[in-house]
Amino acid sequence: MKFSARFSLWGSAIFAVFCLGYAFSGFSSLDAMADEATRGDARGFAFFWLFLGSVAIAIGIASWWMMKHSDE
Repeated sequence: MKFSARFSLWGSAIFAVFCLGYAFSGFSSLDAMADEATRGDARGFAFFWLFLGSVAIAIGIASWWMMKHSDE
């Protein structure tokens, strides 16, 4: 199965926005949690979504680089 660099760029951009939005939502709701164990679990879950967002950004940058240098 082949994906074009343009499809990978836009797909990773949409996925990165989703992941970073979910991570922001997780980090912003940490203060409302009363239990420290639950807060720690939620922080880890938010960091996981932040990691996924950063991977999507890296894939988007790589796709953009491939699109830019494919004409040379």
